[in-house]
Amino acid sequence: MSSKGSVVLAYTGSLDTSCILVWLKEQGYDIIAYLDNTGQKEDFEEAWKKALKLGTKKVFIEDASRELVEEFIWPAIQSSALYENRYLLGTSLARPGIAGKQVEIAQREEAKYVFHGTMGKGNDQVRFELTCYLLAPQIKVTAPWRMPEFYNRFKGYENLMHICYENQVPPGLYTKTQDPAKALNTPDILEIEFKKGVPVKVTNIKDGTTHQTSLELFVYLNEVAGKHGVGRIDIVENRFIGMKS
Repeated sequence: MSSKGSVVLAYTGSLDTSCILVWLKEQGYDIIAYLDNTGQKEDFEEAWKKALKLGTKKVFIEDASRELVEEFIWPAIQSSALYENRYLLGTSLARPGIAGKQVEIAQREEAKYVFHGTMGKGNDQVRFELTCYLLAPQIKVTAPWRMPEFYNRFKGYENLMHICYENQVPPGLYTKTQDPAKALNTPDILEIEFKKGVPVKVTNIKDGTTHQTSLELFVYLNEVAGKHGVGRIDIVENRFIGMKS
């Protein structure tokens, strides 16, 4: 089968993007896998090996964690950005940076297409595609979950993973926050210094710990807040395409 051209796939090593990688290879594409490190604790070496084993031609791993904090999260904090007056932005801040790096690789590798693994009913598809088309209008952006030949074969995440917890959240699902019922009963008192709306220093009054660089400060605040169960909300979200989530 002759190649249909090169594809840069936003790859995570997860079940769905691994299925997409294999499916793209079956369709005759040359695949370049791109993994973006935005601070998540993952075994990137293992994901790299898995991508090569599944048939990708090249694998790029980019560490964009500091860029995410300084260029996306800090401006959101400066502007007190909240979605629907409640939700502190998370994935919506990370996606444009991921898509931007994906476009950089596509241009460098002269790839005709970029693919992502978001489904056709959420906000992420819009974030990815508007960013890609803004930066490189000539590149074709595609989501397999919107292609009949893909979704007729894979009926959604439920078809990939048969997990049912009868409306109860599995205990191991949360990786950043402690169950408030099991959180510490003694407080941590933090002093945060701001300049022009941006955190520049955090001090733990209790033990004297201090952090001043953007990434270390951000990671430390997440760590301390997570121990105390901070960061969980329930919200019915209005998605960009009109659905509720």
